[in-house]
Amino acid sequence: MNTTVDTSTRPIKTRRIKFRYPTGSLNRHYVQGDLVMSHIIAMLSAVFPEGEDYFIRSVKHYSDQITDPVLKKQVAGFIGQEVTHGREHRELNDRLQQMGYPTAFVDRMTKRGMNLYTRHFPPRFNLAVTAALEHYTATLAETLLTDQRAQDLLGNTEVRSILLWHALEESEHRAVAFDVYRKIGGSERMRIWAMRYITVTFICGALLESVLSLSRDRAAYNPIRLFKSAAALRRSPFVSREIIGRIRAYNRPGFHPDEFDNVELIERWNNELFGEQGQLAGHLR
Repeated sequence: MNTTVDTSTRPIKTRRIKFRYPTGSLNRHYVQGDLVMSHIIAMLSAVFPEGEDYFIRSVKHYSDQITDPVLKKQVAGFIGQEVTHGREHRELNDRLQQMGYPTAFVDRMTKRGMNLYTRHFPPRFNLAVTAALEHYTATLAETLLTDQRAQDLLGNTEVRSILLWHALEESEHRAVAFDVYRKIGGSERMRIWAMRYITVTFICGALLESVLSLSRDRAAYNPIRLFKSAAALRRSPFVSREIIGRIRAYNRPGFHPDEFDNVELIERWNNELFGEQGQLAGHLR
């Protein structure tokens, strides 16, 4: 079992950043020509803006109950980062829509679904769902940051830049919603049940959205190309046994996200992306 690393005093910085996607700057299948993975990433991007808004609402609902000044500051950083994620992914989604991906439709459906959650689920369960989804995003994010194969998939496009930045910030604030949930007295039973519920809805939703997107792409009607691309998913770093095990670890009573040490990872990518000669230093405003 991993040793928990205390990151409770880690600052969470809101970066003023801007990405641009000039017309013609992205190939139709921008993930190194991979048909299926291009659609999967596009559909994940499509759910981010409304998903981030839902996360913010769920955490903000309890912000008045947080008296710990350190956690309160981290909540502010979490909200600032998520607002920026939503804004930047909306711009990417507009470009993907122009390229033929149904991001606008998925965005509308996500908004309806998240609003239903907010209206019909108890606030504490919404916060538990948020903490569970943050575990998913942080696990995928840290896979991208640690696995060269995952980075190579994205080539050198602006999509690579936005996903590396997003991944870094997801890793930075991965425990905030979880810690708020604990502070307001959320039970282990609800936390684990929320994860089981969201595992089904997240996987089914991602599958249906990807199939919908592929159905609109003429290249997907080439059975050989479709089969080869789908078969390659078995070797994807995002579905390895290690990743599945890390996702399942959340269901263990007493679990905390900081059992997976990311201190050096965050320091390294902060320097690589935003150091003096950082890859994205020029994107900061």
